[in-house]
Amino acid sequence: MIRRACPACSCKTPGETGWKSCRASTKATSGLEVVRPAALPGKLLPDGAPPLNPAVSGLLSALTYGVGDFLSGVASRRDSPLRVVALTHPISAVMLALLAWGLGQPLPPAADLGWGVAGGWMGLVAVLAFYRALALGPMGAVSVAAGALSAVVPVIFGLLGGEVLGRQGGLGALGVLVGTALLSLHPGEHGEQKGHGVPLALVAGLGFGFFFVLLGQAQDEGGMLWTLAAARLASSVVILPITLKRVGLKPQAPALIFSSAPGDLLGNLFYLMAVQGGGLAIGALLSSLYPAFTTLLAVMLLRERLKARQWAGVLLAMLGATLLSAR
Repeated sequence: MIRRACPACSCKTPGETGWKSCRASTKATSGLEVVRPAALPGKLLPDGAPPLNPAVSGLLSALTYGVGDFLSGVASRRDSPLRVVALTHPISAVMLALLAWGLGQPLPPAADLGWGVAGGWMGLVAVLAFYRALALGPMGAVSVAAGALSAVVPVIFGLLGGEVLGRQGGLGALGVLVGTALLSLHPGEHGEQKGHGVPLALVAGLGFGFFFVLLGQAQDEGGMLWTLAAARLASSVVILPITLKRVGLKPQAPALIFSSAPGDLLGNLFYLMAVQGGGLAIGALLSSLYPAFTTLLAVMLLRERLKARQWAGVLLAMLGATLLSAR
């Protein structure tokens, strides 16, 4: 799982960090750059086709991200997270490479691919922690905690690089920190389910944040999908032999595992459609609501329960992430 680098970013800085000036008049989101439609390296819709409403595209992006996380979490409860990652990351690598080729993205310099490889290794640690956290649950708290914290890491690096956070950014960061603290509290009493997965979710969120920072070092104008494919390939090369040796590759829940694989790719596609439709802010803000769908699915289908203070944490963390995305 990638949280969530825009595959079409022309400068690839993880937020307006001041490390380098953006050449495409970008607006920072939590770990992504949203570019003007003219800067996108390929069209996702045929010429003459009416663009999808950016609000609809943004919501579809959040939906597919959230459903993908939910399916990955359920799969990790029935199978080893090692096997879930080992069977889905090679598929993602192939799909990303085919998409990059189909959109006509140029191959980036070797240095950019190297940053992708480094990001892939960091992302592998993060996604293994994330899937294990989802398996432990509660999924809603885990998804929100990881997603919100992943938005904070690039902001911290931005501050170290001279970025001024501003009042809105400061409120957003405070909301994320307070929200994740509330989510980390164990809610269980008298046998109720405890949030044992949340500490691992915080590890995952930190890992995803550093993943964004590493990808942010890439300099190429339009080959981000190739860089993401390199990240997936790098993680696949590491996880496949480990999984083969420790648990084997025969899945216990193949339908769940393989149905979770397209979530990130579809989320990225709908996100790009929102951007190309001109809804830069709306698309980014709505797509950042993906943990809400994971939470709703867990509550409705798995009957997971959160205490009142954890619901408050969910709302604060999501509001904080939204404020950070809108800076």
